[in-house]
Amino acid sequence: MTEYESRNRDSDGDERSSRGGRDGGRGGYRGRGGGNRMRRRRVCQFCAEKVNSVDYKDIRLLQNFVAPSGRINGRRRSGTCAKHQRMVSRAIKRARFLALLPYAPSHARGQR
Repeated sequence: MTEYESRNRDSDGDERSSRGGRDGGRGGYRGRGGGNRMRRRRVCQFCAEKVNSVDYKDIRLLQNFVAPSGRINGRRRSGTCAKHQRMVSRAIKRARFLALLPYAPSHARGQR
């Protein structure tokens, strides 16, 4: 066995992938530990309240789904289901069109 082959073997004697180390090449991110703890699934706040539609005039609610940069937060960040995320994004776009919500953050709009 050459030096290269011996370096590319696990402690079990199996050959390692050239991309990754002990994790089998699944990427370098390992998280923050505590992997055996069960994470509680986040429930969509609209499903929990049994909301049928999202009102574009409810600016306080819609601001929770818009990032400080002005972007609409995604489903994974906001915790809504796909159905309600579509309703939220549609309501945000309607509110923007009617100038109830800004398209851009205040620092980027240019104060005149």
